[in-house]
Amino acid sequence: MFIVGSKGIPGSYGGYETFVDRLTERHQGDPSLKYHVACKAKDSERFVYHNADCFDVRVPSIGPAQAIWYDVAALNDCVSYIRRNRIPHPIVYVLACRIGPFAAHFQKVIHCLGGVLYVNPDGHEWMRAKWSRPVRAYWKWSERLMTRHSDLMVCDSVNMERYIRGEYAGYSPRTTFISYGADARPSVLADDDPKLLGWYREKGLSPKSYYLVVGRFVPENNYETMIREFMASGSKRDFALVTNVSDRFLEELRERTHFDEDPRVRFVGTVYDRELLMKIRENAYAYFHGHEVGGTNPSLLEALASTDLNLLLDVGFNREVAEDGALYWDKRPGDLAALIDRADAMDPEEIRALGVKARRRIHDAYSWEHIANQYKELFTNDKSAVEA
Repeated sequence: MFIVGSKGIPGSYGGYETFVDRLTERHQGDPSLKYHVACKAKDSERFVYHNADCFDVRVPSIGPAQAIWYDVAALNDCVSYIRRNRIPHPIVYVLACRIGPFAAHFQKVIHCLGGVLYVNPDGHEWMRAKWSRPVRAYWKWSERLMTRHSDLMVCDSVNMERYIRGEYAGYSPRTTFISYGADARPSVLADDDPKLLGWYREKGLSPKSYYLVVGRFVPENNYETMIREFMASGSKRDFALVTNVSDRFLEELRERTHFDEDPRVRFVGTVYDRELLMKIRENAYAYFHGHEVGGTNPSLLEALASTDLNLLLDVGFNREVAEDGALYWDKRPGDLAALIDRADAMDPEEIRALGVKARRRIHDAYSWEHIANQYKELFTNDKSAVEA
């Protein structure tokens, strides 16, 4: 199994990087699976991590085109390794739809080697506001080409699978649904851990005194709506935003919302310590989730696994995941503000009951153990992997 498209493991923990790390961790003792993982690097070397063969791919500093270069170079390395070592029936799994113009070529080469090409389409990258119109057009074109020239589209949400099947029905794409995962356990940090207490002192927060959001600082995650609506609410709690701010977007939000005039709104920086962030989520009074572009979102799964009260933007991707374990809002003026006021007045037992439902949902459908088992079933039993 060759995986291309993550920045690599270990040590880089975006969504795809965490996925590859957890997958290889759970399969490291399984003799029926052998992983080869591309890693983005300035040097070129091979090393073993979680019993996976990790190979560094050198990428030049060429701006945004780095990602395309990286995927193409990594696939060339995979093809060379498969040929050199005469790997029978290889599966090459590409994460994200960046290299559509090259998809037909690589599918043909991989088929000639007796293998198959799988693609994870991620989310609607072509809808993200951060991209210019030409870049969005490229993402959409690339997605179409990769759907057309893949042997299987592995979608991380039912809604994304439905979109791929409908949007590209003319290609009769072969699809399956396997979600992203989450750690279905509490943080190892105690309530009086010095690391946690120090963070609270620094940020001026305390357990259950804050609403929380964790995520990329981009417009499609609806920071403006969440800030504006929180400011319109009567909540006495704070709103803590754990995110890596972009100065330009931050200034735009300041001009449009005047959040700097409301002491409850607190940009508290990033938290890369996994256990600390998990504990911060556990101690939040409630969690906001405003993502509306993409498939199953890692930060949503992590919130449902840790936070009792979750207030989610009402879109198909989010309802599919949380079901009745969360409360929902839309972007109409006043809707989220009213929900915040309602949340502030909720009975603690009602909140705990929602938390039980949310954690059960994660345990039953989104635990990493469950996801790893689904991937093992796919990689070992998918007939196309041996008949291509």
